Amino acid sequence: MTLAPTSREDTTPSAAPPAAGPARRFRPEIQGLRAVAVTLVVVYHVWLGRVSGGVDVFFVVSGFLVTGQLLRAVARGRVDLVPLWGRMIKRLFPAALTVLLAVMAVCVVALPGSRWFQTIREVVAAALYLENWQLAADSADYFAQHNSASVVQHFWSLSIQGQFFVVWPLMAVAAIALGRVTRWGARRVMWWLLVAVFVESLVFSVALTGVDQPLAYFHSLTRAWEFALGGLLALLADRVTLSRAARVVLGWAGIAGLVACGLVLQVGAVFPGWLALWPTLCGAAVILAGTSGSGLGADRLLGTPFLRYVGDLSYALYLWHWPVLVLFLVVRGQREMGLVDGAFVIAVAVLLSVATHHLVEKPVRTSAIGVAKPWGAYRFGVLLMVPVLVGAGVWQHASTREASSYAIRLDDPDHPGALARTPGFEYWGSPDAEFVPPLVALNDDVGKPPDRECLLDQGDAELRMCTLAGPARPKKRIVLVGDSHMHAYLPALAVVAERRQWEITTILKGGCPFSVDSDAIPGFQPCVQWNAWALARIKELRPDAVIANGTRDIRPGRTEYTPTGFVRQWRNLEPDGIRVVAIRDNPRFEVRPSECMVANNMSVARCSPDRSDLYHDTPPYEGIADLPSNVVFADYTRYFCDDHTCPPVIGNVWVYRDDNHISGSFMISMAPMVEQDLVAKLGG
Repeated sequence: MTLAPTSREDTTPSAAPPAAGPARRFRPEIQGLRAVAVTLVVVYHVWLGRVSGGVDVFFVVSGFLVTGQLLRAVARGRVDLVPLWGRMIKRLFPAALTVLLAVMAVCVVALPGSRWFQTIREVVAAALYLENWQLAADSADYFAQHNSASVVQHFWSLSIQGQFFVVWPLMAVAAIALGRVTRWGARRVMWWLLVAVFVESLVFSVALTGVDQPLAYFHSLTRAWEFALGGLLALLADRVTLSRAARVVLGWAGIAGLVACGLVLQVGAVFPGWLALWPTLCGAAVILAGTSGSGLGADRLLGTPFLRYVGDLSYALYLWHWPVLVLFLVVRGQREMGLVDGAFVIAVAVLLSVATHHLVEKPVRTSAIGVAKPWGAYRFGVLLMVPVLVGAGVWQHASTREASSYAIRLDDPDHPGALARTPGFEYWGSPDAEFVPPLVALNDDVGKPPDRECLLDQGDAELRMCTLAGPARPKKRIVLVGDSHMHAYLPALAVVAERRQWEITTILKGGCPFSVDSDAIPGFQPCVQWNAWALARIKELRPDAVIANGTRDIRPGRTEYTPTGFVRQWRNLEPDGIRVVAIRDNPRFEVRPSECMVANNMSVARCSPDRSDLYHDTPPYEGIADLPSNVVFADYTRYFCDDHTCPPVIGNVWVYRDDNHISGSFMISMAPMVEQDLVAKLGG
């Protein structure tokens, strides 16, 4: 979403600049281009659940407009940074911070507590224009990778643009200084600086997208070339002469290509690498086409009053459409939008955008704030930011207190958890007992000890082994190896280890079950290499037993199977006499069970899928012939499901902390049963 000025005071290089530098004129077709881009963004988000490439066009537009402004400053030989940044604060902060403040107020009421900490963290990052880096960090955090899309996630692009508005004027200052030193002139230096940024950033974008696409998507430096492309257009626009026919063809080709981009490309999965050239070059084509002077030109459509007005609303509409969409889906308990629901969401977002534009954006922009005293805009910006940051701090404090209000105990009669699934169990607790842990703590409920640092991320090249503190001479030495589903068993094993004087060593990597292959991500070499290292370390340790994945579900539904890579890895331990306890996987769900409960008035029945929809009648490993002799299997599905359903809450304890990981609290409640089972299989 372009954050550049959107009023008639917007200026761009004209076709014939005077010697003093680029002239200024209003470009109505750019407002129309904004309208097309924001419409694509909204429609794709609401109905298609995809991204359109429209944001990349906004980056090009921002680069074009801001570079044009800076070129005029360069021609004067001076860039006044303080008033320039002050004007940006006046234009960007009021609408953005208004939306953040409103979103926080609504989320306290409408958003499940399990999503509060994530939302608070991202609201603060968005207010500070660092949301893209927060999401980049989350993309590398295996636990955070399972977060739901937040109500302010779309601020990632606004954050990148905010950073651009800080850095780009400094480049103009450098161009002036270098131009004087080299005697090249500031404009020529500016050209080569932009070429360097374009080439280096594009190469970096292609390389990082190929290695770590989620990180590349949010990384500021993988997008810098898009701003540089707009900047190069600003330098070229007054020197390129096109015929009327060429302008007509170029304009319509750009619009058609932009509309088709999101339909043809899986933008969210392959961007921003070299494929991002598609939407950016489409946007560049429309800008370069400019005013065609023909009734058949795309600029005639883009310059109509309606599209220009939508362009004026584009900033506010981008700000509002995403939180309205996410909150609607959460409140209604839906995953997708129908035609009527989507139209309602868009209508609400448009109404809020109109109100924000006319009641917030325009009054502030036309006010005297920062005119007589440039620093006044900065004081105004701080004044706007304080309520958001203070509100987030208060919300964080209250949430932290609630999250720490309960810690599960094995002797708690109100919260027996998995014990409620044992034969002959009778509930003696309060009939009004609340579900635990509190929803606000559920997302981070990985149990005690969490040892989150010992679970490596998928892309982490480090090899790490952790050992729980235990007796000097443990009665048994156990290695827990595999992915995050094995990590989920650590709280129960910690209880068993303390009671039995066992030593627990962990070798864990998110998304990498213990196998000779990469079963979660086919061909993913970091998993294959890590598994080879894990096997070598286990052989060196010669533990009494290894606890590992026995099956895995690849998606919700009856998709459970035992990969051949698992069996081959177990067989690799057979000559060393190392026993393997292979655990049957827990189910996966379409949505988080806790969010289903919130959306359905905490009805357990409505959020308990049939067991037959998630599990086969018999475990898949029972059909494997010639299993290694060192393997025994542990099936704990009776604690996750009854004979008919797999409920989200058992014994007043939340079973799952997200859509596929067992909560730490429920796993602790399973400790007595896990202990009994392991002792039967391995001895005391």
